[in-house]
Amino acid sequence: MPKAREPGAAGRTPKPQIRILFRKAIAMGPGKAELLQAIERTGSISAAAREMDMSYRRAWLLVDTMNQSFKQVLVSTETGGQRGGGARVTEFGHEVLQRYLAMEAKAANSVAGEMAEFVKLMAKLPVI
Repeated sequence: MPKAREPGAAGRTPKPQIRILFRKAIAMGPGKAELLQAIERTGSISAAAREMDMSYRRAWLLVDTMNQSFKQVLVSTETGGQRGGGARVTEFGHEVLQRYLAMEAKAANSVAGEMAEFVKLMAKLPVI
């Protein structure tokens, strides 16, 4: 039987997360923010997907949802060519990402006290 440890041990701290809904889709959330950052680092949706241990199809669907949810595209893509195309986060995409990350940080700071008390109510996490 695995040992139990307190919530929050070893980087597993429970934290609030924001998801921005647009119609029935999540326009932006923590996973999409992480995907945008990975695309920025790698210059490719497929490389970003591999880095995140996600299928290319899943990554492409997330990008498509983001691009359809905002007034301008967040990720632009180029197909073919000698280098095989690629992807980049647009200037607008950078603005959306920065605003999202700022909102998430403000939300976490605003509930920090309540979150500390909430974590005390949570079950202990198994050591894996």
